Amino acid sequence: MEYLKKIKETILAALPPDTMISSVELEGPEVAIYTKNPKAFFQNENYVAKIASELKKRVNIRTDKSLLTEPDQAKEKILQLVPKDADIKEIMFDTAFSEVVIEAIKPGLVIGKGGETSKKIIMETGWTPRIIRAPTSPSEILKGIRLHLHKYSNERKKILQETAKKIYDEPARQDSWVRMTALGSFQEVGRSCILVETRGTKIMMDCGVNVASFDDPYPYLDALRFPINELDALIISHAHLDHTGFAPYLFKLGYRGPVYLTDATRDLMALLQFDYIDVLVKEGREPPYTERDVKEEIKHCITRDYREVTDIAPDMRLTFHNAAHILGSASVHLNIGEGAHNLVYSADIKYGFTRLFDMVDNNFPRLETLILESTYGAKEDVQPPRQDAEQKLVNVINEGLRQNGNILIPVFSVGRAQEIMLVIENAYRNGMLEEGARVYIDGMTKEASAIHTAYPEYLRKNVEKRVLQNDSPFTSPLFQIVDTANREAILTDGKAVIVASSGMLTGGPSVYYLHKMANEPRNTLIFVGYQGEGSVGRKIQAGVRKLPIVGENGRTKELSLNLRVETVEGFSGHSPRPELTAYVKNLHPKPKRILVNHGERSKTIEFSRYLSLKFQTNATAIKNLETVRLK
Repeated sequence: MEYLKKIKETILAALPPDTMISSVELEGPEVAIYTKNPKAFFQNENYVAKIASELKKRVNIRTDKSLLTEPDQAKEKILQLVPKDADIKEIMFDTAFSEVVIEAIKPGLVIGKGGETSKKIIMETGWTPRIIRAPTSPSEILKGIRLHLHKYSNERKKILQETAKKIYDEPARQDSWVRMTALGSFQEVGRSCILVETRGTKIMMDCGVNVASFDDPYPYLDALRFPINELDALIISHAHLDHTGFAPYLFKLGYRGPVYLTDATRDLMALLQFDYIDVLVKEGREPPYTERDVKEEIKHCITRDYREVTDIAPDMRLTFHNAAHILGSASVHLNIGEGAHNLVYSADIKYGFTRLFDMVDNNFPRLETLILESTYGAKEDVQPPRQDAEQKLVNVINEGLRQNGNILIPVFSVGRAQEIMLVIENAYRNGMLEEGARVYIDGMTKEASAIHTAYPEYLRKNVEKRVLQNDSPFTSPLFQIVDTANREAILTDGKAVIVASSGMLTGGPSVYYLHKMANEPRNTLIFVGYQGEGSVGRKIQAGVRKLPIVGENGRTKELSLNLRVETVEGFSGHSPRPELTAYVKNLHPKPKRILVNHGERSKTIEFSRYLSLKFQTNATAIKNLETVRLK
C-alpha cells in the first residue's frame, strides 16, 4: 500500500535510530509500531505524541515478537509486579497484537503511578499490557465477549488489516456528491437505519428493529441497490434494539466490514441481540439471524472513545459525542470529503438531568446537516421536573406497599432500569422508602448493570466514584436478583417492588408478572418509559383493561386488569420538546438544515415546522425510503 509506505517514511524520519523500529502496520484506523527497544519510548514519551499528532491517528507501541517472554513466565512476573489489591481476575496473552490483556477490579493499580507498573511489565516481559476493568459483579455476557475477542485475535488482526486497505484507498474525486437515504425510523419510532453515500463510500448508521411491530419490524434493506459487501462501514450509535436489533442480519447476508461503536455499546448490544433471539424462539417465532451471526459481528467491532477523530473511509471521518441516553450512547459526527459536508446524527439524546450521565455534548467542529430525534417532540410533550417525578414514583411505590400489594415497574433493561435503580436506592438510603420493602431485579437488568460497573468512566461523576470505591449502587443489598423458580413465591409474600424487562411489556419477565398480578386491585403497575405504538404497554396506558393472552393450554383467553395503573413521566432517556429545542438553540455551530426523525408521524411533521419557524432554518420530516442530497 502506498499509504503505508508514506506512514513508515514519516515515522522513521521522526524517530531516532535507537528506537529500533522493526515494523509498522496499519490495523483498521490505527497505527502499530513494533520496536526492539521499547525503553527508548519510555525515556522520551514525546515520541508517541509527536507521531500521533503528525499522523492524526491513534498510535500503539509494541515490542517486537522476538523479545516476548513465554506466557507462563510473563504471567508469573506480572503477578509479582502488580499489587494484590488490584484484584486481577484474568490474564490473557494475545500473540497477534503482542499484548497481554489484564482484567482487574482496580486497573489503576495495574497501571501504577505515572504508568510505572505497566512500563515495568513491558520492560520485563516484552508484552504490552491492555488493561481493562472487571465488573464489580459477575457478568457471563461480558466474560463471553472478552473470551471471544481473545479467541479470534488472529482473525481480528486480518480484519483490521483489510479494513485499513479500504480506509486508505484512493479518495473519490473532489467534486463528489453526498446523499442520505432513510431506511427506517423516519416518521416512526423503531428500526433506525440511515444510509450515507458519496461517490466512493457507502456508510450505514444503525440497523434496528421495531420490537412493537409484528407485521413490519425491519428496516428497508431491500431498497439497497448494491450488494451488502459493498458497504464500507456500519456505525452504531447505541445498544438499544431499535438501533441494533437487525445489525447481525447484515453479517448473515455476507457483510464483513467494520462496526464502529463505543466499547460499552458493543457489550450491551451483544447482550440485547442474544436476548432478542431467545425471546423470539420462546414465542415460537423464527429469529432473522442466529447467535453465530452475532458472534461474527462482535469480531468486526472497532471501538472508539468520545471525541476521538477516526478515518473510516478515504473521504470520511467519524467522531462520537456523548448523547447521555444510555451507557456508551453517542451522537455521530461525520466529516465528509475533507470538510465538504459535516453531518451530525443525534441518535437518541437526553438534554437534561439524569442520575446516570453527565450533560450531552453539543459542540462540534463543523455542522451543516443535523438529523434530530423527536420521540417526545410534540408540543404537549412537556415532562415534569425531575425532582417531582422522583417524588411521585416513591409515593406511588409506598402507597402500593402500604396496601400489602406488589408493584411492577417494566423497564428497558439497559438505561431505564439503572436510572430507576438509582432513584429507588437513593430513596432507601435517605429513609424515604416504606419499611419492609423488598426490591427485586428480574430479566437482563442484572447483566446490564454489571456491564455498567465495567465502564464507570461513562457514568456521572458521583456514580463513577461510588463504583470505583467498590460501593456500586447497582450491587446494593437492597436489590435482590430473581431466580426464575422463585417468581411465584415473591408475589405470594407481598410488598415486592419488581423492576423487570421488557419496558413495553412486549416480552420477558415483565409480561409474566403482569399476568400474575393483573387481577389483584392492591397491586400496582408503573410505567416509567416510552411505550411504542402497538405495544401492550401503550394499549394499557390508553385505558385498555382486557387483553387477549395465550393460556397454559395454548388457547387464547381474556386477561382482566384490575390492578392500579400509573404512568410516572420524567425518567425517559429521550428529551421532551423543551429540551430538544434547547439542544438546537445551544448547538455550536448552528446547522443549516435539520432532518427530523425517530418520532411518530404527527410529531415529526409538527416538530419540524416548529423548528423551521423558531430558528428560521430548513427543517423537514422526510419519510422512509426518501433520499436527500446533502451536497
